[in-house]
Amino acid sequence: MSAPQPTQSPKIDEPKFGFNDYAERLNGRAAMVGFVLTLLIEYFTKQGLLSWLGLQ
Repeated sequence: MSAPQPTQSPKIDEPKFGFNDYAERLNGRAAMVGFVLTLLIEYFTKQGLLSWLGLQ
């Protein structure tokens, strides 16, 4: 005979820090905004990233 299985699963709170869905979504959006801004700066200044940072 098998052991009885639970009928409900426990509700676990989302962690406040670490790798959770909200943090990953926010990080992805920030990376996309930063990438687009870098492309726009390069387009309007006609210089590459290293040039306008003064590294080349």
